[in-house]
Amino acid sequence: MAYAGARLSVACFKSVGIDAEVTPASDARTLELGGLHTSGEECFPHKVTVGDFLKICQTPGFKPERTAFLMPTAHGPCRFGQYAPYLRRLMESLGYGDVLVLSPTSEDGYSGFGDAARELVPSMWLAVVGGDILQRLLLKTRPYETRAGDADAVFEEGIEAFSRVLSKPGLKRGQRVLALVEEVRKVRDRFRSVPARYEKGRPLIGLVGEIFCRLHTFSNEDTARQIERLGGECWLSDISEWIWYTNWYSDKYMARTRGRLNTRYLSMKLKVAFQRRYEQMLLAPLAEDLRGYEEPHDIREVLEAAKPYLPAEGCIGEMVLSCGKTIYLHKKGADGILDISPFTCMNGIICEAVYPALSAAHDDIPIRVCYFDGVNTNIDRDLEIFLDLARAYQKRKRYPRVYPAYFR
Repeated sequence: MAYAGARLSVACFKSVGIDAEVTPASDARTLELGGLHTSGEECFPHKVTVGDFLKICQTPGFKPERTAFLMPTAHGPCRFGQYAPYLRRLMESLGYGDVLVLSPTSEDGYSGFGDAARELVPSMWLAVVGGDILQRLLLKTRPYETRAGDADAVFEEGIEAFSRVLSKPGLKRGQRVLALVEEVRKVRDRFRSVPARYEKGRPLIGLVGEIFCRLHTFSNEDTARQIERLGGECWLSDISEWIWYTNWYSDKYMARTRGRLNTRYLSMKLKVAFQRRYEQMLLAPLAEDLRGYEEPHDIREVLEAAKPYLPAEGCIGEMVLSCGKTIYLHKKGADGILDISPFTCMNGIICEAVYPALSAAHDDIPIRVCYFDGVNTNIDRDLEIFLDLARAYQKRKRYPRVYPAYFR
């Protein structure tokens, strides 16, 4: 889904001796192939992922028996749970039955990677946090750069540097974490060196919504970059948020059956403790740079905020996170919220029904749902109007934004 996270995940697979690569960048051929092999009833991310995988199948020299596609799954009402079974059937019907579809699930915190899980899962967590860090540094720098492309160049350098650490075989876990912390310091300094004019006043727009569509720039027509072009800045809900949410959900489920799953429950709690420690270590060098951009310390803060509208005990999925994060961003001084979702997405539809009441209870902060389905849209016009609303709200908002010290 996310550009940096995908590349860093590939590095993790290589560290345990598994050959891996990122799917080719999505393009018009992606939509063509995806459209040919889906019915149109599926959500947009399914069409994109099917199209991307089929592009690989059509690559000269493709060997099904030496190929595996990583397609995680999840339980619950979302159609995402059907992606992997559908992909398996499609591979069979097209003569690619030897292709393996690897499907770790959110139910166990995506720990189902087989024998490699012991080392791979902790490294993948470092990849998630590292990718999120690079994305955050990019989005806080790029709107203010004085020479177009400088921030993107440092972003790419950071991906390469993190990948070298994550792909190195034989490193003990503690050594890998410390090496990555050092690379975080270096990339922090490189972002600091980007010529930029940090002036207060740009509208800060929170980007929430369905996880694939909000993170996959092809699917959302690079909404963040378009907002920047119109004079705004973006705060993008990252992948870590979802992992913390699935950890919370696993904890709630296992707590109900703790007597029968005591060992598994304790193992999960230990994993979460290490995840928290590693995240804190990686973020520590960035405290000054991310002042005012702090993510919630605990996912329960987001879930508690959403409770009057969509209680997490009764609702499952991004809808809860989107509502809770909207309220969190309101208190952080955001000037508007865009919910990026696929057309017909259940999460987006439910949030759209809730947002009017949520907005009214929070100073009428502008909130808009943007649906994407791969066809031409008037996103430019919609974003221009939305930025005007955000600027009007900016003049009357109750919670001021906190800026890092280097802003003027």
